[in-house]
This record gives sequence, structure tokens and C-alpha cells, in this order.
Amino acid sequence: MPKQRMALRMIKDVIRLKWEAQLPHESIAAAVGISKGAVAKYVGLASAAGLDWETVRDWDERQLISRLLPNAAAVSPYVEPDWARVHRELDRKGVTLMLLWQEYVEAHPAQRTWRYTQFCEHYKAFTRGLKRSMRQHRRAGEKLFIDFAGPTVALRGGARAQVFVSAMGASSYTFACATPAQKLADWIEAMVRALCFYGGVPQLIVPDNARAVIANPDRYEPRANETVLDFARHYSTSVLAARPHSPKDKASAESAVQVVTRWILARLRHRSFETVAEVDAAIAQLLPSLNERPFQKLPGSRASVFAELDAPALMPLPASRYELARFKTVKVHIDYHVEIDAHRYSVPHALVSQSLEARLTARGVELLLRGNRVASHARSDRRGGFTTLDEHMPAAHRAHRDWTPQRLIDWGSRIGVATGEVVTRLLHQNKHPEHGYRACLGLLGLAKRYGTARLEAACERVLALGAFKYRHVRDVLANNRDRVAPAGHDGEWTSPAHANVRGPGHYQ
Repeated sequence: MPKQRMALRMIKDVIRLKWEAQLPHESIAAAVGISKGAVAKYVGLASAAGLDWETVRDWDERQLISRLLPNAAAVSPYVEPDWARVHRELDRKGVTLMLLWQEYVEAHPAQRTWRYTQFCEHYKAFTRGLKRSMRQHRRAGEKLFIDFAGPTVALRGGARAQVFVSAMGASSYTFACATPAQKLADWIEAMVRALCFYGGVPQLIVPDNARAVIANPDRYEPRANETVLDFARHYSTSVLAARPHSPKDKASAESAVQVVTRWILARLRHRSFETVAEVDAAIAQLLPSLNERPFQKLPGSRASVFAELDAPALMPLPASRYELARFKTVKVHIDYHVEIDAHRYSVPHALVSQSLEARLTARGVELLLRGNRVASHARSDRRGGFTTLDEHMPAAHRAHRDWTPQRLIDWGSRIGVATGEVVTRLLHQNKHPEHGYRACLGLLGLAKRYGTARLEAACERVLALGAFKYRHVRDVLANNRDRVAPAGHDGEWTSPAHANVRGPGHYQ
């Protein structure tokens, strides 16, 4: 094994003490802590190279060694492989270091090559220089890292409970709970519970790229789905997914998952659970012991560091707990209603044919146009039903909806007795009064064109004839028959004699 080269600082000390302090070799050896022979060696090398202290004062190790030991950087007698090519070849399926070493030996039959063990050691030294790991400095209250643990907990029915884990960036204060699955509703409920557990809101929540949470898992511009963004708006925070295949972006979550697996799930391995709620209660019981366990190399525990650093820096929780919402694009029908789950909800009539975004919760429906709320309703599960607000209807529709049989009769009676009677008969001749609404409105509308006096007279004429439909009154007015007085007569009417009357004798 070659001797280890003396440190640059010690070589410079030897040169400084010899040329600047003019000390003998014995004193230099005692001051630097090396042998007198080593002092003599480096003094001789410096003299041979023509160096003194003023010259080498600001030199680095490479400059100094290249002058003192010009043969130290001699070329290795072994053939150096192309390590970059070796590294790329290992990415190919089936390629191993043993195969690449054999090819390396066969390619240089007349030269000295490394044995397989040395080949592997040099390759490992090469790969250590490829990747760097930066120690992250987590600011207090800045980030909350979340993930689901790989191990699950078996239930008696054959199902398995999933385990959600979160950890604060600065203190690693850990929360864990059990969920039935890893769907969007489970993620949201677990995140809401985590924020309640911490008693505040961080500036940033960092999940992985789960399909249930991240709509577009892009490496540079990831985008969470609409429900997650709505959750973030409610809590005035932000959600930024870690880069795909980059576990170091959420190293705190990975570490917390490992700790929860070892210190909680491992202790539950012999227990039998019936429901997810039982698993959740067991995890909650063991969680304080995990957070209060002292650190091995640092003072305090997760709980004490959280109370000191993260807790004061968290933003306050909102007044209400977030309620899971889903979003759906809907179109306003011609009747100024949108259909959601077979129920129809009204919007302002001016929005007919517009596309709106519906925000749906368990108890409410919000309809948004370019982010602005235009309508809100209580959620209804009545299929085929309607929920309509008066202010969403056009004025004419509101007026039509307010019509009642009695209101139309009263309107007609204010014009005259005959008009009121015609309106009453129009309503009562139909199976349902509403079938006569339009005829009554048309009848009463004739007063605007012909006046109330003529309308009353026309109604008297049609009542006398036993005809009381809208078209009868209209025709009487159009033909001015209301202005012709009925012919006066006394007693029974007798037909005048003329050639077309045969008389009673004709039938004997």
C-alpha cells in the first residue's frame, strides 16, 4: 500500500519555518509533528526546485506538488477504461459490470488491465463524482410533505387499510392516519385531518405525483386537479408536487414513512382489526410516542422542535373545515336551468347557452362563470326535479307563474260582469284551469285594443248566444257586432210567411 502523502499545510509549514524562521530541522520536526527525515526530504526537494517561502505562499496543492514531485503524477501502467461509455452501457438491458470488464480485457490483450475487483472499485469512484446531494435547509412552517406508506394493514374481511403519512419540513413532526383507499376523497380527508392535527397551515404542501391528486405530472410545470386547487384556496396554501422519480424532493415524507412503518405499523403486525376506524384509532394511540421520542444525535424530539419552530410559523386554520368539492362543466339550457345528477338548477336567464363550471359539494351547488359565482343552491337528490329562484326568471315568466284562476276572474270582473262570467267559463270548461290561461289572457288583452266598454258588450252578446270562447268574442269585436243593438220584439217570435214555408198542412 503506498504511503499517504503529507498534507499541503504541513509542507508549507516546513518551507516557511526553514526559509522565513531559519529554524534547524529538529525544531521544525517538533513544531510540525513529523520526523526529522521528512523535514530533510521536503527541504531538499524545495531547494532542488529553487523554491522559497515567498514563492509558494499562495500556491495550491497541485502547483506545489507538481514542482516538488514532478514524477508523482506519472501515467498509470494500467489501461484506463472509458468510464462514461461503461456507465451508459449499464443502462442497457442485460448488461453487467462483469460483461463490460471482460470486453475491456479482451480489447487490450497486449496491455496491463485491472482485475475485476479493481475495475468495480474504480467504476464506483467514477459514479460518486456524477451525482451530488444537496442538504436542504427547511424553513420553519414552510413545507408539509405528504405520502401514503407502502405497507398496508390487513382487515378481517380481506380488505386492507391504507396509511397516510405527513411530516413538517423543519421539525419532522409526523402525522399518520388510516384510510379505506388512496382515492381523491381519501387524500383530501387525510390532508384536512393533518392540518387540524398541526393546528395551522404551511405555505406549501408537497405530495408525490399520485394520479388522484396531480392532473398533469409534468417535471417542470406540474398541475394539481381542480379539487386539490380548491382545497388549497380554502386554506390559503399551495400544492406543488415533487418531480417524477425524484424521492429526494420529499425526503422528509420518505423518512416519515419509514419511521411510521418501523415504530407504528411493526407494532400492529400481530393485532387483528375489523374496520379502518379501528386501525386509525390504534395509529393515533401510538403516534405521541413516536413524536416524543428523543432524537439520537440532536437535542429534543419531533414534538419539542415542532412547538419551538414550526407551530409559531404556521398560518391559522380557516373558520370552517374544507368540504370535498368536485367540479363539472355544464351548459345552460333554454329554460335557464343546468342539469346535474338528473336534477335541474336555475341560473340567471341572461346566461342561456353559456358554459358554466359547477362546484358540487355534499350539501350545495355553486355555478361559476369565469371564476365568478352566478348562482348557488342547496343540493337536491330528487331526480327529475327543479330548483328555481324567482330572481333568475324573466319578468314575463314570473308574471305567468303568478297567474291564478281567481286573479284572472277578478281582473275580468273589474271590466264587467259579463267579462268576468266569460273568464270563469273559460277556466271551468278545461280539465285543468291552467289550460285556459292563455285564452283568458288573450280575452282580457282585447280591452287594450277595443276598450273595456266594447269588450263588456261583446261578452254580453256571446253569452246571449251561448258561445263564450276567445275567438267568438274576438270575431264579434272585429265585425263590430257589439255595436249593433239586438232587434226588439214582444212575445214569441213568429216566422214571416213566404214561398219557402210549407205550413202544417204539408205534413198531413
